[in-house]
Amino acid sequence: MPKIKIKKSVSRRFKVTPRGKVLHRTAFGGHLKANKSKSQIRKYKKLKPITTKFSRNIKRLLGK
Repeated sequence: MPKIKIKKSVSRRFKVTPRGKVLHRTAFGGHLKANKSKSQIRKYKKLKPITTKFSRNIKRLLGK
């Protein structure tokens, strides 16, 4: 049986934890930081979990 090819674009954007949670980067944190508060910038650095059924599709694309 051949190996399952994973989607490279998905593997760059999402991370699956050992327990199976899917994490992603927060939007709006890449630039224009002069207008944002320090607490906002700190929150943008953290990875957030995906809680919807969308996480099942991501795991399938990653071959997990």
